[in-house]
Amino acid sequence: MIETSAPRSDVTFGTVVPAMVTPFTEDGSLDLDAAQKLATHLVDEGADGLVVTGTTGETSTLLDEENVAMFEAVVEAVGDRAKVIAGTGMNDTGHSVHLSQMAAKTGVDGLLLVTPYYNKPNQAGIKAHFETIASSTDLPVMLYDIPGRSAMPIHPETIIALAEHPNIVALKDAKSDFQSTTLVAARTDLDIYSGEDGLTMPLMSLGAVGVVSVTAHVAPGLYRRLVDAMHAGDLATARALHFELDPYQRAVMTHIQGAVSVKTILQWQGILPTSVVRLPLVQATEDEQTIIRADLAEAGLSW
Repeated sequence: MIETSAPRSDVTFGTVVPAMVTPFTEDGSLDLDAAQKLATHLVDEGADGLVVTGTTGETSTLLDEENVAMFEAVVEAVGDRAKVIAGTGMNDTGHSVHLSQMAAKTGVDGLLLVTPYYNKPNQAGIKAHFETIASSTDLPVMLYDIPGRSAMPIHPETIIALAEHPNIVALKDAKSDFQSTTLVAARTDLDIYSGEDGLTMPLMSLGAVGVVSVTAHVAPGLYRRLVDAMHAGDLATARALHFELDPYQRAVMTHIQGAVSVKTILQWQGILPTSVVRLPLVQATEDEQTIIRADLAEAGLSW
């Protein structure tokens, strides 16, 4: 178990927040026991928040009852030690409202709402979508801006307007637009999280509070140390950790889809019993595994 400093009391959702994968059995069924063991492992190693059934949790392939079962399982496992954030954002506003209200009954600490994808709404539609869902429960909300997946960015002016909603308190920023993030940081009091693992240190230099990370499955302790160093103003330590994390991030994020790579590595580590994903995702090929192993070898890991 990694010893950590006390979490910042002014941050709603924690500072090192893995975007958890959803474990499946060999036949593709939900594996709640494995989910609880993974959640416990991540918190033991330094996570103080967990996103459950977000993008990396393959939420688009889960039934509502499976999402809810995951929320319940993770709250039961670590809800007294870490914040549990339910991924309830869909491209259907009404469906998102329904799932968010179901999530609220499970004891989660907040909601992660991604930009509505595929529909390509304008900024007025995006704003109304988020406001409608945020008003449907009393839970705090983290917006998720990732135009590489959703097609439509949340413009900084829209984020600034949304920050006026009393339940919208945070932003997961995966837009790779430093100027946009600068404007949001300067004009709101939102807790900003890096949504791109490799930009954790740069965005924290701007005032971000931490990271919602995929690679943190594999190196949670290193992310804990990096984030703590940035909060302490220890830039030399943070810079060294930023470079140390690079091969892990390349292994997880640059070759194949993140849920696939993470499940593959977690199985190698003995943390998950399988690396099963649901279609349309498929498991890593031998060639892809070889490339991932080469990056991890650079980090000093081998199996």
